[in-house]
Parts: sequence; C-alpha cells; structure tokens
Amino acid sequence: MHIYSGIARTATRNTNARRSFMMTTHSRDYTRFDIQLDSMQVLKRMQAWAGDALQTCVLLNSNEYGRDPYSSFPWVFAMGVHDLYQAGAKDAFDGLKKFSDSRNDWLFGYFSYDLKNQLEPLTSKNPDHWGLPPMRFFSPVILILPETHGIRIGTVPGYGRFSDAELVADALKQSPAADERAAPADEQIAATPHQPFPEDEQTASQGRKAAPAHQESPPADAGDSQNLMIRARVDKARYLRHLKAIKDHIQAGDIYEMNYCMEFYAEQANIYPVRVYEALNHLSEAPFSCFYQHGDFYLMGSSPERFMKKLGQKLYSQPIKGTAPRGKDAAEDLRIRQALYEDAKERSENVMIVDLVRNDLSRTAVKDSVQVEELYGVYPFRQVNQMISTVSSRLHPDHHYLDAIRLAFPMGSMTGAPKFRAMQLIDQYEDTRRGLYSGSMGYITPEKNFDFNVVIRSILYDRCRKFLSFMAGSAITIGSVPEKEYEECLLKARAMAQVAGGRA
Repeated sequence: MHIYSGIARTATRNTNARRSFMMTTHSRDYTRFDIQLDSMQVLKRMQAWAGDALQTCVLLNSNEYGRDPYSSFPWVFAMGVHDLYQAGAKDAFDGLKKFSDSRNDWLFGYFSYDLKNQLEPLTSKNPDHWGLPPMRFFSPVILILPETHGIRIGTVPGYGRFSDAELVADALKQSPAADERAAPADEQIAATPHQPFPEDEQTASQGRKAAPAHQESPPADAGDSQNLMIRARVDKARYLRHLKAIKDHIQAGDIYEMNYCMEFYAEQANIYPVRVYEALNHLSEAPFSCFYQHGDFYLMGSSPERFMKKLGQKLYSQPIKGTAPRGKDAAEDLRIRQALYEDAKERSENVMIVDLVRNDLSRTAVKDSVQVEELYGVYPFRQVNQMISTVSSRLHPDHHYLDAIRLAFPMGSMTGAPKFRAMQLIDQYEDTRRGLYSGSMGYITPEKNFDFNVVIRSILYDRCRKFLSFMAGSAITIGSVPEKEYEECLLKARAMAQVAGGRA
C-alpha cells in the first residue's frame, strides 16, 4: 500500500488541495532575505518556532566541505509536510516515479536498505526494531536555501503563519536560549576501543578515555542522562564465529568482499535529538551530515559518503573503502595518508567496490559514458582519513532518473561483491534488519536533480518508545583479521554511544 497525502498540523490548511497524480497546482513562492545564519541556527530556531506544529523536518548539511566539487548547496532545510509519499511492500519505486512526476517541487526523503527485498528475490528473516516504510518522501511547507549573503525562503499557501515568508524570516532572526552552543563537555569523546560494550543482559561498560589532541569537545548535555546503557546486540564470541564463516564463504569463492554490521542499542533513552545531532556533527563535520524528524522518529547522521548525485544528465557515485586515523601533526598526517594510499588491502577493497559501482551505473548509462573520475583518492576528515573513488556516467534518455537509483541500490560499499550473494549472506549472519542504516537520505529538486548520502555513522531514536540504536560494521575480505575487525566496530560505536550520552 502506498500513501499519498497532503498533511497539515494547522487548521488553516487549504482543504481543496489535490491528492491525485495530476501536476500539483500549488506553486512555491520564494523570497530572499539578508539573514546570515549557519545550518545549526536554522535548525534550532525553526524547531523552537514551529517544531510543535510541523513535526517533520530535514536538514542536509555539507558543513561547507570545500573539497567536494560536486556539492550544490552548503545546506538545505525543509519543514512541514505539504504532500507525502510512503511506500508499501511492493512497487515502491514505481509509486515514487508517479509521485515525483506529478509534482514540480522539492522532495526530501529516504530509501531504506530493506528495499532490496523489492528489487531482488530476497527476504529478511531478522527482526525489525523500527518498522519504517521502505521509503518516505515529502514536499515541504517551508524550504530554506542558503545564498551568498543571505537565505531564500520558499513557502506554499494554505498553512497560515507557516506560509508567510516574512514570519518565517522573523522567527529566524530570533536568538532563543537553545541557540547558544553549550559549554564544552568535561569529558571528551573517546576514540579508543579498550573496553568492550556490554552484551545483551550484561551491565554497561564503564569509563571514558580522553580524545586525541586534535579533537575538540562536543556540546554538553546531548542526553538527559550521561550514563545510557548501550548494549551490543552481538557478543564477541558470536561476532568472531560469524567472521570465520564469512571468510569461509570468501575462500570458497561465494563472495570476494562483504560488509558485516552489528547493532548497538539503548532502552529507556531520554535524549535531546537536536543536541545529539549538534554533538555528532561537531565531532565529525561530515559532508553528508543530516538531521531528520518525522513525528517521534529521528535520524541524526554524520555520513562522509555520497551514494549518488545527479546534475543534468550526469551521475556521480563516490564509494568509500579505506580508513586511517589522523596524525598528531601535519607531517605525521601526510605519512598516514601516503600509507593509506599505498595499502594493498585497502586498495583491493576499494577497487572491488569501484568495479561494482561501474557495473551498477552502466545499467542506465549512455554507452561508453561510465568513467572512473578518481581512483584511490585519500581525503582528510576531522577524525579520520578516507579513501574515496569517484565514478561517473551519463544517464541514458530512455531511462527515468529514478532508474539510476533503483538499479544501483543498495550501494555496493555497504553490501559487497558480488552484490546479490553478499546481501543473502548479510541476512544470514547479521542479527537484525538494517532498516534505514546503510540506506540513503537526500533530496530531489524540481529539475529532477538529486543528491543522496549513505546512512552510516548515524543514530536512530524513537521518542515515544525511548529506544535508540545505531550500527557499526566493516568490510570483510580474505585478508581480514577477525579480532581487528571487532575492535574497529567498537571504535566506531564508542564515539556514537558517547555522543548520545552513554558511557563505554
């Protein structure tokens, strides 16, 4: 079942709005204002002004990542549901095509990893702790875009004060107390994996390690409690057994590489999602950071990875495989980046996914248009160095623009090679459905350009159930050392847990 609707949380909604697949008749009015704001100020001030009434919002934030030549906006903010599409258990992409083609407007939303079951003859036997629709997209009541020396506010009629750009601008000019950055935390985010996470039915890990000198403290008070009990869904012994079995599959030639993940979760979690997102973003300043709310559900993401970008007829995908820590100084950092660039194992993982992406893009590409724009590029991020490759193609005019996503999803960097067999084994050896994790969040413009990230390094939260979770994983190859892969997962998970207010 698909859901197409115009939803309002104010009594002034125009009840004559169309809900069919005819082109929407409500035009979006844009007004420019000379207001200088960063993305966090916009998020906090709009939440303070309209969060109780418009309980859907998205902030897509590149953190003004200047090394991304493909970025179109430093950030984009959308709030309130004007029209909504929620996919059912079948034909999700066909429904989105109809929804998108009938609306000449911005759309924001996500693709869940579990869409794979609609795209391939796959099933999922694992428990689903979130129950999210496989995809959900909406056109917003309020759209805010940054411009040079100002912002542009786009609204649609029929929503009372939320349709008045002047009132929106007035709200953005306010400086509520929540707008001020909290004082630095007394304890910094840990970056060492020495203590294990508690396993199911065990007690929480204790202690916190100091951050490396190059890191800054995150904002304090992200969680209501600084001692959340963060549990690992998979214990170490089970993890090691699974990795041995996965390496046996690699040895037998079933797969060459597989991304294996495990879930960490907390119950009775009381957090402040905007503050958690601020802390997470402050920690990493990732180029595909995102904050998403729909009712009681929240996603707070700090992704470094682009799944796919469309600009005109050109498509870009930028898989990440290969990670190394930052150095203590510029000279050490340069040596680490050079070592990462020359690392045979990291190159092997990266090129396998590049070949998979080339194949995915070729399914919708003009003949001979698939190119590797960059191979083994090493880029510094706030906490780590990453190996990123860039693959491009030109979309064939016979294909709908959403075919490019449909035929490449889920992304190879989060599955493995060959992709189909890797996804089968992921369901066999992981203990929970991934849901939105390793899915994708992004936007579609009225011109049918788009930009979507990879949902990794992200925290999911249900305010009603007080349930919080995140996943961490790594790429498994024949050369993987199970103990080291386990420690890598804990390293990734520890920073996420402590941002949320848990101790590890």
